[in-house]
Amino acid sequence: MTQQSESTTTSTTTSTATSTATSTATNNTPTTAADTTGASNTAASSTSTASTSLSGAAATPPVALPPPYPSPPSVPPLAQPRPLGERRVWPRTFHDRLTAPLPGLRSMARFAREGAVRPGREGLADIPRLPFAPGPVPRVEADTVAVSWAGHASWVVQIGGLTVLTDPVWSRRILGTPARITPVGIAWSALPRVDAVVISHNHYDHLDAPTLRRLPRDTPVLVPAGLAGWFRRRRFTAVTELDWWEGAELGGVRFDFVPAHHWSKRTLTDTCRSLWGGWVLTAPDGQRVHFAGDTGYGHWFARIGQRYPGIDLALLPIGAYDPRWWLSDVHCNPEEAVRAAQDLGARRMAPMHWATFVLSAEPVLEPLTRVRAAWAKAGLAPDDLWDLPVGGSRVLPRGVL
Repeated sequence: MTQQSESTTTSTTTSTATSTATSTATNNTPTTAADTTGASNTAASSTSTASTSLSGAAATPPVALPPPYPSPPSVPPLAQPRPLGERRVWPRTFHDRLTAPLPGLRSMARFAREGAVRPGREGLADIPRLPFAPGPVPRVEADTVAVSWAGHASWVVQIGGLTVLTDPVWSRRILGTPARITPVGIAWSALPRVDAVVISHNHYDHLDAPTLRRLPRDTPVLVPAGLAGWFRRRRFTAVTELDWWEGAELGGVRFDFVPAHHWSKRTLTDTCRSLWGGWVLTAPDGQRVHFAGDTGYGHWFARIGQRYPGIDLALLPIGAYDPRWWLSDVHCNPEEAVRAAQDLGARRMAPMHWATFVLSAEPVLEPLTRVRAAWAKAGLAPDDLWDLPVGGSRVLPRGVL
């Protein structure tokens, strides 16, 4: 979600030390400072060498100072799965998880002065050309992975015999934003039974109350830390909230919550009160899909690829990036999305977060043309860029790397 559509006023708040705790429940995997804040583990080593005396005495051996934090292992072990539906206590704020400061008064003043949050007439002229090809959700076996794009960040992911919705938004409008410029690509009535829902963060274009009201209240929902209360107030009974690098299992499929370069806000008083991130879904046979949610580009992608090797498909955002001075910290542009896919070590990439809502100033068709050009420039196989139309589906080839 764009920063401007979620907030009229945003202030930078000093990070609290208590936010590094994940919960009062014990986490089964130790977390280093680099895992939660992204701080570098490399310390500058200082050595002192005594000058050689006139008599030819040997120099004092150099002594290297220890790094301030232990280096993480090359492939950190995954945390043991958390219990489904566990009730947990979290810090009051997650400001210390931000990888860039939120806009201050100077940025807000510039934004108010320039106000470039929508494309001009020429940028909107290509709306009729946006790819839209609604089709049925494919029926696949339990050992086959398939994805169908409903638009924006809403996917129907079939994995390990489960049907999972990501950030489901079937509404025509969301708060503070014009109506959809393409219809929903998959009719709600055409969905298979929904076995689980994953939410990346609480911005309105990713957490849509009217859509979620359509679900049975016993639908398993996996959400970021601090967001379970929102669902329980709406009588959802199977809500599991996770911190970064934590996982849970449902029906043999593992759901891991991973970091993203973003933030959270839904009202004037809840900035960063819940966490934000993406999800790695792993089937019983090891097939993996990474859903990035909403994110800027940064170091977390390489770290995710390190912890979850062999990602078969990365669902990555490519839109809502202009103007860059305002949005670069929280939204990838197409070239950065391609770099993120490479950092993840993903075998394939499917673009998302474009062609649905007008959230920023770039021309509506530009994300697609730029991501195709960036993919080709990187020398990547054309067939591995799944640039689906809204409503399109693809089935992951089995046994093909």
